[in-house]
Amino acid sequence: MGLGLRGPACRAVHVEARAKLNLGLAVGPRRPDGFHEIATVFQSISLGDTLVITPRARGFSLGIRFEDAAIARRVSPAPNIERRAMPRGRENLVLRAARVLRAHGLEGGARFELVKRIPSRAGLGGGSADAAAALIGLARLYGVRVPPRARVQWAAGLGADVPFQTTGGTALGVGRGDRLLALRLERPLRALVAVPSWRVSTATAYGRLDRGKYALTGWRAKLRFAQSLRSDAIRPRDALRLGNSFEAALGDQRRAFDSLCERLRRAGLENPRMSGSGSAVFGVLQPGASARALVERFEGTETLYAVRSARRALRVLVDG
Repeated sequence: MGLGLRGPACRAVHVEARAKLNLGLAVGPRRPDGFHEIATVFQSISLGDTLVITPRARGFSLGIRFEDAAIARRVSPAPNIERRAMPRGRENLVLRAARVLRAHGLEGGARFELVKRIPSRAGLGGGSADAAAALIGLARLYGVRVPPRARVQWAAGLGADVPFQTTGGTALGVGRGDRLLALRLERPLRALVAVPSWRVSTATAYGRLDRGKYALTGWRAKLRFAQSLRSDAIRPRDALRLGNSFEAALGDQRRAFDSLCERLRRAGLENPRMSGSGSAVFGVLQPGASARALVERFEGTETLYAVRSARRALRVLVDG
């Protein structure tokens, strides 16, 4: 598909790109293409990055600024952790998304300014959210319409979570996680997310699953259970029953994960669950519970975020 030659349609595009939680995540066997089958319940949350896109004659450039959105940080901010965890240069997903549009005929360039609030390599989909923001925002900047089928295909080429991050809300993801079925929560969700200083490489996590054969444990039953969630309104506790396969393959970080879950339970959160391949751990707040009170009871140095469910992953604002 060729996008054709176009000049900028506006002066700038501002995109709010929201993080996600995996309320449940079951990993199945490796497929012939090298990817794994998964079944997951995605949920967009209020924590998000901001991407501002302005036109330039040719080429793409990216500036990144880190901003703290935590409700509590028991140790001094450690921006170096985020800087080390986040890819820069050509491998950053923002620039990779821009090159996808260029490969399909977009000839204009762009300057990207990213305000980073979502922790990197924490299982919260920050890189995927930024890729989706670049893909949708750059097309809007140049006034080009990308057909839905092409958008999904291009997004999937950037990462398994990116198709969800172009739409958001609540969804069941199967296949690589790129085949989506929209769901609806019974009521809005509030959660407390704890992010430790240690981070998890997704590739390393999948490697541990393969070596330990954890991914095959009960896969068929978990897939059937995930597919049974296609009701008009789901409860978070139903999705949480799916578990998270990556929790069984944490290696040296298992004790730290268990300790974090226990401290979250003592603070008043039931059924803490890891999001994605980690390292973020979240717990759903009961109706009427105070996030601030839970934070005050929490014992530990992890960074805490108070979040709520969001109905969409992206919010696009056009300037001029």
